[in-house]
Amino acid sequence: MMRRAGLLPFFSVLLAPQAVWAQGVSVQAGRLLDGDGLTSYQVGWTAPLLGPLGADVGGVLWRGPGVTEKRLGLNADVSLFRGGRAGLYAVGGLGGGFGSGGAEDTWHSWSAGLGYELLPVSFLSLGVEGRWRDLEPSQRSGLEFGLRLATLFGGSSHKATAGASPDAATAVPSVTSTEGEPAGNPSLVTAAEVTPSERGALIARDDAGALLADVIRIAEGQVGTPYQYGGTGRGDDGFDCSGLIQYAYAQAGIALPRQSRDQARSGAPVPRSQKELRPGDILTFARSGRRITHVGLYIGDGRFIHSASKGVQISTLGATDPNGRWWYQRWIGVRRVVGTP
Repeated sequence: MMRRAGLLPFFSVLLAPQAVWAQGVSVQAGRLLDGDGLTSYQVGWTAPLLGPLGADVGGVLWRGPGVTEKRLGLNADVSLFRGGRAGLYAVGGLGGGFGSGGAEDTWHSWSAGLGYELLPVSFLSLGVEGRWRDLEPSQRSGLEFGLRLATLFGGSSHKATAGASPDAATAVPSVTSTEGEPAGNPSLVTAAEVTPSERGALIARDDAGALLADVIRIAEGQVGTPYQYGGTGRGDDGFDCSGLIQYAYAQAGIALPRQSRDQARSGAPVPRSQKELRPGDILTFARSGRRITHVGLYIGDGRFIHSASKGVQISTLGATDPNGRWWYQRWIGVRRVVGTP
């Protein structure tokens, strides 16, 4: 009974709300090189935590050398630099549960080690891991080698805002924001140098082409900058999606609203068609349904620049491109801020 009670704090952590907002599903298999050859199978949620930290939480099954020996339970891993990038990462975890078929009544384990992650496509992650595993009370410990496969559901980790319907490209969307972006203008130029973009109005400029070229050049100069929720480019280490667009336009002398919901109503609506797009247009995306979760800046040739979970990057807007298909399927609207008279 004391062993079962000792597992309660661990299970309470696993049932915390963080499992609800996971960014993908992970499947993992490992083999413990302890002489008996225990094999584990795990399925769970994978999610970002804070900065480079991430977590996997899920169910795990350990099978022993005997046909009937099984251990079933829950496992939680915390990783450093895993997810969204190829390369080396660190990982550690805790697990616990119950046994049957000759295994102990309850069990618990800890592990720590290193892995190497491959990203063959933007929505798929393949990792190879080596850990030291300690499994108690059976006193089994040793090196464990494993494979991990994860599917990633999105490239953005910021909160959603409501937005426009893809069937209403010419209507001003009625939006209610849940996005926690700070208010205010983060522009590095003075207010006198900035032309405000009125909601629902297109700014007519004879030099629109040159101005928008500057906007794109400024945004492209930020490629590789980390994603930071609420980041505006003024005293921050990175940008969020709307912060990048506001920053690029502000440096070219055009003031845009801070929040994605207001950027989705700035300028004039444009039909949601690649034939209608011009460099400098603001693209809006919805992860599901009618709720806007992301904005990007169209730069021409079927590409757009945006700040997502991997930082400021350039993606392709197309159904046939493996890396751009996810975004293309969730593209719901276009706004044009500056145009020729």
